[in-house]
Amino acid sequence: MTRISANELLSRLEKGKAIPAILLLGEEPYLRDRCRALLMERYVPDAARPWAVSRYSADRRETQAALEQAQTMAMLSPVQLVFLEDAEAIESLGEKSRDDAVELLAAYLNDPAPFTVLVIEALRLDQRMKWGKLLTEKALVVECGLGENLDERQAAAVALAGAMGKEQGVAFEPGAAEDLAEFVAADLMRLRTEIGKLGTFAAGRKQIRREDVRALVVSEKTTTVWELAAMLASRQGKKALEFLDRLLREGEEPLQMLGAMTWMYRKLIEASELRGVTNGWGAARALAMRPEQAQLALESARKIPKAHLLAGLAALQRADERLKGGREDARAVMEFLIAELTGGEALAARR
Repeated sequence: MTRISANELLSRLEKGKAIPAILLLGEEPYLRDRCRALLMERYVPDAARPWAVSRYSADRRETQAALEQAQTMAMLSPVQLVFLEDAEAIESLGEKSRDDAVELLAAYLNDPAPFTVLVIEALRLDQRMKWGKLLTEKALVVECGLGENLDERQAAAVALAGAMGKEQGVAFEPGAAEDLAEFVAADLMRLRTEIGKLGTFAAGRKQIRREDVRALVVSEKTTTVWELAAMLASRQGKKALEFLDRLLREGEEPLQMLGAMTWMYRKLIEASELRGVTNGWGAARALAMRPEQAQLALESARKIPKAHLLAGLAALQRADERLKGGREDARAVMEFLIAELTGGEALAARR
């Protein structure tokens, strides 16, 4: 069937023609979230969503349950949405289980329920396999990724930044959206978060300037603090100091680094409070982070007791006050902070 981009989905829905099955294919959480929201706005009224929107996971072996629901009329809405997430999990099943899933889905797609839009989600699919071939041939494929080409990813992020800004009631001055897309490395979840902050900051003048981006947004290079998180979790004081030294020599500003570390600690606390989440893909939406970053957050949060995370957040606040006071050497403040966060191991390593 046809392949369209996530940005083209709205115009396709506005044509009014029934779409029995949609495949959201790609690794970009923001685009998948946007597509889900568009589908719910188009098909199911707010009041009916508890009854007419259901979610299943192929990873939890719920494919058959999803297809049974798809054939059952929902209450209070003429159309229901049935989401089947983690469809790529079918490919890792044994041959018989895979064939059974293909047979079930093929039977449904040959005679789809007129009152259901079946939405199947997958990060990636091997289209050489029966499962992937069936989905890409029978469903409307919506690309939920920015591709591998860096220039194309950047251009797409710039375009989406403009749309997100419009939703916030602000515009970008020339060059500001490009700077922001580069700072967040075309990470759309983080792009949305940063535009929310910038929109609040610029609300009075309704315009986001390049200087606002430089002042408020920590560059992706600085967010290598996730490497630092692993060192702090394992109390590698000497290694953490060497890492700090490298970032300072590369020109990173201590105050921006501190802001990134504070954000990191808040995310670690959020990750420590997640329940029933075992991997980065599952945590990405809750933490508003890329899956690989969410995975690092989960791993580090499991190694650092929550009490230590809260104490670390307090230490970061004290360091922030010292840096902004301007009376102390910035490097010394950062080195002392690393010593606090590694329980004194960093100071011992310097002796």
